[in-house]
Amino acid sequence: MRFFRLVILACAVSGTIVACGSGESNVESGNRLGYLHYGNGAEPQGLDPHVVTGVPENHIVRALFEGLAVKNPKTLEPEPGVAERWDISDDGTVYTFHLNPQARWSNGETMTASDYVWSWHRALHPDTGSLYAYMLYPVVNAEAYSKREITDFDAVGVKALDDQTLQVTLNAPTPYFLQLMDHYSTFAVHPETVLTHGKMTDRFTPWTRVGSIVSNGPFTLEEWSLNRRIIIKKSEHYWDRENVSLNGVYFYPTENVVSEERMFRAEQLHYTQVVPLDKIPDYRSQDKSPYIQAPYLGTYYYLINTDRPPVDDVLVRRALSYALDRDTLTRTVLQNTAIPAYSITPPDTLGYNPPKLFDYDPEKARALLAEAGYPNGEGWPGLEITYNTQEAHRKIAVAVQQMWKRELNIDITISNQEWKVYLNSVSQREFQVARRGWIGDYVDANNFLDLFITDGGNNNTGYANDIYDDIILNLAPKAKTREERYALFYKAESMMMDEMPIIPIYTYTSKHLIHPSVEGIYPNLMDSLNLKYVTLHPERRLNSEIN
Repeated sequence: MRFFRLVILACAVSGTIVACGSGESNVESGNRLGYLHYGNGAEPQGLDPHVVTGVPENHIVRALFEGLAVKNPKTLEPEPGVAERWDISDDGTVYTFHLNPQARWSNGETMTASDYVWSWHRALHPDTGSLYAYMLYPVVNAEAYSKREITDFDAVGVKALDDQTLQVTLNAPTPYFLQLMDHYSTFAVHPETVLTHGKMTDRFTPWTRVGSIVSNGPFTLEEWSLNRRIIIKKSEHYWDRENVSLNGVYFYPTENVVSEERMFRAEQLHYTQVVPLDKIPDYRSQDKSPYIQAPYLGTYYYLINTDRPPVDDVLVRRALSYALDRDTLTRTVLQNTAIPAYSITPPDTLGYNPPKLFDYDPEKARALLAEAGYPNGEGWPGLEITYNTQEAHRKIAVAVQQMWKRELNIDITISNQEWKVYLNSVSQREFQVARRGWIGDYVDANNFLDLFITDGGNNNTGYANDIYDDIILNLAPKAKTREERYALFYKAESMMMDEMPIIPIYTYTSKHLIHPSVEGIYPNLMDSLNLKYVTLHPERRLNSEIN
């Protein structure tokens, strides 16, 4: 009877369940029909690869589109995607991509190198406003074009040598460049489809809607019911279709993590995006547990608007950071599922380790706050923490609020916002302190440090430092050895953390519930998912002892 009650409960808390009332759970019908049921966190902001920025969007966009290269789901090493092979010049600055002649758009048209030239033009065009334009800055003149320093895109180092050959010229050898080809900001979009619904640089137009979108990945968009579900189905024209096992995927917006976990127990989901923190000890104690935790290349931090008082004062920012007991926070609130962080880059990122310039020191925190003009919190003007709606973010904000009250005698308010509203607040810098997480788009410290270049698309702090910019954009890319490059990174990161436009809190681990019938979703450092490799095994059952 317990299982029956859970099914009824799942139907009651979510409008996303498709199998309720049929006597068959989503997992059972999905295993029979070849459809994965996937908890995706939040409702996506959109599906335009050159506009979106979030993790929920990433999962869907990377199923609908494919880059020149893709990540191996286990090793994360680049392997052929749209490009069946590539050549790299001896000096590491010229990449020649040879497109797979079988690569097709979902309308059956052959993909060409000129599609990439047009798409990168769109991604870099300043009017498009891509927050990820800097991903292509290693390309000759890409940054100059994006910043309107030049207006002729022909000067940018991307050329179609013929229909199947794309040549890319870089400013300097870039060790992670191939990894960028699996990031959605570098994906090709179908030019005619985009232009049918507006100008090249228009944002959030109907070209990404059901019935309009033309993509090139292993799946196509079948349904988008707002705040209910998104369904994708296996593409008829994908070049490697024979090796795609799934017939499709249901993506559900599961911001309510308690409901998501209940849906999993009721076998309405194969996969959860997160796990409620208070449930983790129970799952850890089970035999053959569906709980999977793994190291994750990401940092959870508080973003600071350095133009908003009182956090426009570096002394206040330092005081807030010194007053945080990260060890207690990660041990209690986070159930030992995270590692205390003291900088933006996760430790041991391909051998790079960041500086640690501070620690939990309440006495020093109080002295800094007094020096800033607020002894024992006197005269404190107030401060608000903004976070996107999720129970874990709320618990962290409450814990931080209590620590700052206890150690500094200051009052903090907390405010939650729905995902799209939160993204807009952060991008428009309409906040004082905001919850933020950054997950590596490629395995290199540069992906964390280039967040804080002046006017960078994802630099929402107001931090600007010419020396920092020069190190990250010019000196580090030209370093002749890994040791020299890492030393420059260390110098830049120390400089940035001394000015503290962020308050790092912890280094992530990935935490999911995965049904035993699912194969092909592998733990990896980037929590990278390639649905092309996923298969379902109906004979594998969930442990009936789950409580």
